[in-house]
This record gives sequence, C-alpha cells and structure tokens, in this order.
Amino acid sequence: MTRDAAPTARRSRLGSPLPVKFYDRPTELVARELLGTILETRTPDGVTRARIVETEAYLGPDDPACHAAAGLTRRTEHLFGPPGMSYVYFIYGMYWCFNAVTRERGHGAAVLIRAVHPITGIDLMRRRRPRAHRDRDLTNGPGKLCLAMGIVGEMNGTSLRRGPIIIRAGDAVSDADVVVTPRIGITQAAEWPLRYLVRDDPFVSKTPPQFFRRNYEAG
Repeated sequence: MTRDAAPTARRSRLGSPLPVKFYDRPTELVARELLGTILETRTPDGVTRARIVETEAYLGPDDPACHAAAGLTRRTEHLFGPPGMSYVYFIYGMYWCFNAVTRERGHGAAVLIRAVHPITGIDLMRRRRPRAHRDRDLTNGPGKLCLAMGIVGEMNGTSLRRGPIIIRAGDAVSDADVVVTPRIGITQAAEWPLRYLVRDDPFVSKTPPQFFRRNYEAG
C-alpha cells in the first residue's frame, strides 16, 4: 500500500462529544458545521478517529432523495428518532452508510457522512481495508469509511454522545475552505446543493468538475 496521505493528517483538537442541541437544528446547517469535527468509533478491535471532511444533507419527508419520503418503516425507524442519534443503513447488499439524525423527533432528517480524514487507528483502518492501495482510498466514500472505522448495523440507533460512534468537537473550517456542490450518487433531487466538503482535502470523494462552481456563503 502507498502510505501517501494519512501520515500527514491534520491533528485536530479532540473535544467533547457534540451536544444534542447541535443536531436539533436545520439539517443543512448541521451538515456544514460537521466539517472539521471528529468521528470516533470504539470497537473490540480498537479506537479509530477521523476528521469529517465531506457531508450531505437529507432534509426529511419533503426531500425525495431522503429515506423519510417513503414514511416510517422498520428500516427508517431510527431516522425518525431524536436528534443526535445514529442512522446506519445497508446499500447494494454490500456496504453500510452512517448518518447523524437531525431536527426534532419524528421529522426524519439526517446528515450522511461521506468522507473523513484519518487521525487515529490508521493501521487498524488499513487492516480493515486491505484492498485500498493508497491511504487516501481508505475513507474517501461513505461505504469505505464505515468499513475502515468498523461501523456496522448493530450501531444503528445509538447515541452519538455515548457511542460506540461518537462525534466530537474539532477545529472549525472557515467558509473560504468549504465547497458546496449538488449531492452525488442519487437520482432524485440530485441537483440540490446539499453536499459540503473541505476544499483540497485528499480524502474527499471524487467530484465531477462541473460541480466546483461556488464557495459556501454564510447566511
């Protein structure tokens, strides 16, 4: 494996778990402000930590790309749960995806964590992702980061303050360092500009060139 990026990962400040009130806000704002926070997982294999560098907002029942649009089901039960909980689901019969639930109980909105920059437990991530030829490929996608960080379905519906998945305060990312694009990998409402990423971070997922069209503007 080419160990090209992880050794130079930014050593973000390891802060306290984010409070519930952080998540109980508009989903777009939570998605933006999750950039720079620290995703931590604790499993029997060990602890991994990574800086969140890419997110997507899914707004609830009025968003055709959000699972909440289909209503409350056994699969989406935890999506409709209280803010600050995990929503972990299976796709393509192969991969887990991890989301942080936002807004009030019963609304059904969440932020998909699309990419993270490894900080702690990089050797463990490499063992979990032996087919990743470069370190930057360890966690540059939602399914990849779940494999690398040991996120599985049993973690669905757990508190993001108590674990085993925790999101901690980190280093703020300035507006100048944030890029907003349409969401990717979906067919409905794909043009909505709800994907947030840290500019020039090597761990963000591949972006079609035409999407790099504007910076995030506060307010």
